[in-house]
Amino acid sequence: MDAADSAALTAPHPVPHPAPHPATLTEERREFRRALRDLLAERAGPHRNLVATATPRGYDPELWARLSATLGPATLGPAELAVACEETGRVLAPSPLLATRVLAAPLLTALGSPAQRAAHLPRIAAGSLTCALAVPGGALALALGLTGDNTADDWSGGGRAGGVQARPDGEGWRLYGEAAQVLDGHSAGLLLVAAHAGGYARSRTLLFLVRAEGADVPGLVRTRQPALDPTRPRATVQFRDTRAELLGAEPADVLGALAATGRSAAVMLAAEAVGAGRAALDRAVAHARSRAGSREAAAHRLADLSVQVEAARTLTYSAAGESGPGGPGPGFESGPLALAHALEALRATAEEALRPADAAAPFAGRAASDELLFGPVRGLRARAAERTGLFREVAA
Repeated sequence: MDAADSAALTAPHPVPHPAPHPATLTEERREFRRALRDLLAERAGPHRNLVATATPRGYDPELWARLSATLGPATLGPAELAVACEETGRVLAPSPLLATRVLAAPLLTALGSPAQRAAHLPRIAAGSLTCALAVPGGALALALGLTGDNTADDWSGGGRAGGVQARPDGEGWRLYGEAAQVLDGHSAGLLLVAAHAGGYARSRTLLFLVRAEGADVPGLVRTRQPALDPTRPRATVQFRDTRAELLGAEPADVLGALAATGRSAAVMLAAEAVGAGRAALDRAVAHARSRAGSREAAAHRLADLSVQVEAARTLTYSAAGESGPGGPGPGFESGPLALAHALEALRATAEEALRPADAAAPFAGRAASDELLFGPVRGLRARAAERTGLFREVAA
C-alpha cells in the first residue's frame, strides 16, 4: 500500500460527511434532534431491536411512549417529522411511527369528524393509541398514489368479489373481506380500512374505523406475517361481519386524502431511508479503514456513495418544505422522487456494507422491504414525472 492509498482511508474523514442542512439549523431543531438521538441510543440498537421485534407487539412500548412525548402533537410539522424519521431510520428502530403518525394521523385529521379527531388524535400524540391503514390486496403504494393514479384502478375491489366490502346495517357499517401487508396491523388499536360501498353500480371507496383494542374483537382476525424487515411488522387482516364506523361524512374526497397522505409519507419514508443509508455507509467506512492492502478504489466508491446519500437527503428536506421561497413547499409533490433517490441510496450503501459480513443485513432488509411495499423505484419516478408534467414537457 503506497502513501496515497494509506491517506485515502486513514484520514479522519475518508468520505464527505453531511454539512448542516437548513432543516437542522435552528437551535430548537438541533435540540429536537439531540433529544431523539439520545433516546434512541438508550432504547434502540441491534440487540434491543431484535428483542423488541420478537415480542407480540413488535416494538418497545417504553420507547414508543417516550418517543411520542418527544414528538408532541399528532400534527407535528413536516420538517420535524422528517428529522424524527431520519433518526429512527438511522438505528432501524421498530416503532409505530410510520403506521400511526405518518399514515393514519393525517387521514384522521383530513377526513375525521370533530368528535373522531377529539377522540383519537390526543391519544395518538400521547402514545396510548396506535393505528394501521388497511387496504385490500397489498396495494398500499397504489392506494396512496405513489406508483399510479389511485382513481384509475380498482385497487380496493371495485365493488365486486374480493377486496373489502362495506354494507350499512342500520346502526353503522359492517365490513367483509381481507387486507394484506398491513403495517402494524397485528397490534394497532385502531384500523383505518379502505373499503368499497354501494355495490358494483354505485361503488365508491370510503374509509372506515375499526376499534381493535382488546383481546377479542368480533369478526376481526389478524395474523402477523413473516417480513424481510422485522422492524416493519405486517399482518393479514380479515373482516368477517366486522362492525365499523365511517371516517368523517359523505361526500368526502377519500382518494384525494389518500394521495395527499401518500406524498407526505413518501417524504418521511425517504428521510428514514436517508438515515439508514448514512448508518450503513458509516459501517462500510469503518470496515474499509480496518482492511489491509490497497484502499484507493474503496475510498472512491465510498465517496460516491456519500454523495448519493447526501443528494437524497437534500431532495428529501426540500420536499418537506425546507427549500425556502419558490421551493416545493409543503405540497410534497417531489416526495415520490425523493423516495426513489433515497431507496436507491439505501440499497447501494447496504450492499457496500454487506461486503465484509452480514452485520449490515438489516439495512439490506429495510431497503428491499420498503421498495416492495412502496415502490418499485421506477414506478415512483414515473409517477413523479407524470404529476409534475415532465412527460407533457418532453412531448411538447
